[in-house]
Amino acid sequence: MSGNKTPREKLPDSDPEDSSEELTEVVCLESDLKDGQMMEVDVGNHSVLLTRSEGRYSAIGHQCTHYGAPLSKGFISGNTVRCPWHGACFNIHTGDLEEFPGMDCLPCHKVKIQNKKVYVTINKKTLRQEKRVKSMGALVPGVNHTVLLLGGGAASLICAETLRQEHFGGRIIMVTRDELLPYDKTRLSKVMNVQSDSILLRKMEFYHQYDIEVWLRKEAVSLDTDKKTVTFDDGLVQSYDQLLISTGCRAKSLAVPGMKLDNIKMLETPEDARQIHAACLGHNVVLVGTSFVGMEVASYLINKASSITVVGSSELPYQNTLGREVGKVTMIMLSEKNVKFYMNDNVTEIKGVDGKVKEVVLKSGKVIPADVLIVGIGIKANSEFLLSSKIRLDPKNFVTVDKNMRTNIPSVYCGGDLATFPLAMAKNRMVNIGHWQMAQAHGRIAALNMLDKPTELNSVPFYWTVLLGKTIRYAGRQVLSCYGEGYTDIVIKGKFEDKKFLALYMKNDEVIAAVSLNYDPAVSAVAERFAAGKVITREEAESDDLSWLQVPRSTLSAPLPLNTSSLQC
Repeated sequence: MSGNKTPREKLPDSDPEDSSEELTEVVCLESDLKDGQMMEVDVGNHSVLLTRSEGRYSAIGHQCTHYGAPLSKGFISGNTVRCPWHGACFNIHTGDLEEFPGMDCLPCHKVKIQNKKVYVTINKKTLRQEKRVKSMGALVPGVNHTVLLLGGGAASLICAETLRQEHFGGRIIMVTRDELLPYDKTRLSKVMNVQSDSILLRKMEFYHQYDIEVWLRKEAVSLDTDKKTVTFDDGLVQSYDQLLISTGCRAKSLAVPGMKLDNIKMLETPEDARQIHAACLGHNVVLVGTSFVGMEVASYLINKASSITVVGSSELPYQNTLGREVGKVTMIMLSEKNVKFYMNDNVTEIKGVDGKVKEVVLKSGKVIPADVLIVGIGIKANSEFLLSSKIRLDPKNFVTVDKNMRTNIPSVYCGGDLATFPLAMAKNRMVNIGHWQMAQAHGRIAALNMLDKPTELNSVPFYWTVLLGKTIRYAGRQVLSCYGEGYTDIVIKGKFEDKKFLALYMKNDEVIAAVSLNYDPAVSAVAERFAAGKVITREEAESDDLSWLQVPRSTLSAPLPLNTSSLQC
């Protein structure tokens, strides 16, 4: 908590038997927090988030269970606090996770009001536990029901965990072609020399404890929905009662001469990331593609590679996802670090010497020296094994599902990057959003509906990308891409050229999406408005009064002003 702290006091008349296991301290006066406010307080040198809602005080862990963001700098609405960094939501009374990308819940502490003072009690035994795994069941003998999860990503893992949290007692089998247990794939383009163990989402002991079978290095080759069986590449045929397809996508390759030369890389696995890191040190790197991953890789390689050249088919990076304005800022940021751009161009040939890449030839005639070529031009659906099945695919071979993540076959669900689904906040427009938080939400919704607990997908898309240590955050509908709906104009708070802005995408005089740089927690505030089903009007967006974004603050905490001139990262 910033500012002057109330002197610590022990709770009067506390039970001496509990004193060895619990620590109680006064954290503030009852009048210091008003409804809808929160602040960070300190109990035994341990940070706690204190909140007040409808007259009720609550205390939970202060750090988001995703990447450790300080929740006191997030957005509180009703009984929910939303993380300022990546939009994870937690119940302020229980600490339970309510929205991804976090996976675990927060610890919850006792609060007592006495003599107009607020006391918080923490358990010394769990003092350093910043995360809490939600209560889960395990396999129950005699329950003959199998849920088969194809794919080892976020959707499959969250589906498995949700099933056990809801005390499903049947068999759960997760099958992945990867060599690793499910891991945080968002880290690969940000910390490329990452060790595999450091990004595992759960250790093997977790899967054993909750009876979740994980089959590695195994890939589905066909699906028979009539027989309810999946055949794998090793000849094994596995039956199921319910099936989740979340096999994701893979990187597209360049269809040009020279693609078989050495030192041509695509980023899909931790091993790929490590190889790219090692190959690029001190060498000339050409990167084809200006997607989120491509720009993150370019950013990461600054001060590592001898030179970095980006080739893009559009005029600006992110032009087909975030629009020209954000693309221009991105290009300026990287250009200032000596990243060279060749835009509105394409690779036509890759030339090599002694079997290794030496030059990249562009359509414009430009020849670029290259020791390493990294290709990041898009994705292709991993759905070939479904082509002979009865599962309905869209023209791009993605699987179409309804609000319950159910395919056209009642016992078969699909989630993650492979799914095309109706986005509630876009009036159920069919979209494909290949981002981490949505994949997790898909897994949860699929699991609940498998258990005959009808639940529709209502998550607000929230994603982020990191450049030069700064994070661009986005929430809302898809405004561009092949599944996007377009926008009419953008309302700007701050300035693009100052690299400190909030951009509000407008359509029909209402905000449909927001993107920010160095403007936290504005995008989380916008996401919370979207989640509550509240329209942000053009009048609000264009007004100099940004009270509709203002995060309530206690006078005891350092304020985070929300205006166009003073926002800090």
